[in-house]
Amino acid sequence: MNRRKHKKLSRRLADTALVGDLSRVRAALRAGAPAETADPAGSTPLYLASVNGDADIVRVLLAAGARPDTESGIGSEGTPLCGAACWGHVEAVRVLLEHGADPNLREDHGTGWTPLEWASHGSHQETVDLLVAAGGPGTGRRREPCAVQHRC
Repeated sequence: MNRRKHKKLSRRLADTALVGDLSRVRAALRAGAPAETADPAGSTPLYLASVNGDADIVRVLLAAGARPDTESGIGSEGTPLCGAACWGHVEAVRVLLEHGADPNLREDHGTGWTPLEWASHGSHQETVDLLVAAGGPGTGRRREPCAVQHRC
């Protein structure tokens, strides 16, 4: 696949993952869009689907080869599991954990928080319980990093 087509397909996949269009996500993947490649802004399709809580798209992207612990973007974006936990998207969190997402992995690009800290910060008790059951650290208490712009 040439570079221009690769870029176009990557953008299409990210855009359709962002808006939650499962049929177009599948079409982009069938056309050769790489499930793991970020869009020009650095956002991965898996992160975008996870933040939006679209468990069906998360499932399809993971089946197509997206890695559950790949950090997305620059700045405030982080791991798909942190993004889903931040917003309390229980089913997306469950799917990511079932596909090997690490509940102890701290974000490097964003705050340095774990998924459990994000879920706790957002008062998403069901998500906290799921992460603790999956081996997430501690009791769901959060630490407050300096100068954080909260995204949830």
